[in-house]
Amino acid sequence: QSAQQSQGIQTLLEAEKAAAKIVQDARQYRIQKLKDARTEATKEIEEYHKAKEAEFKKFEASHAGTTSKAQAAVDKDTEVKLKSITDSYDSHKDDVVRKLLDRVTQVKPELHRNLKKVQS
Repeated sequence: QSAQQSQGIQTLLEAEKAAAKIVQDARQYRIQKLKDARTEATKEIEEYHKAKEAEFKKFEASHAGTTSKAQAAVDKDTEVKLKSITDSYDSHKDDVVRKLLDRVTQVKPELHRNLKKVQS
């Protein structure tokens, strides 16, 4: 009886060890799967990033000509307006200087309108 009981206890201990080993293996498997999933996700993110970066570079290259054309048009328009302003300045500066000098040199002394004459 005691040998049979000892055999049963030994069988239970072995079963417990086997169960612990199965649980440990399952944990290791789960940890490895998580690591694999993270690695795969990182890889997918990098690939997506590279694809979007390439797409942006292509978009940028296709619109670079448009930007330079727009800049050239703005530069030309600015040049035309600047020439117009310069021409206007050159044609009116003598008249403006003359009018300013006339105003400054033609002094008509008179009492200010707010000054009242003192009655004696």
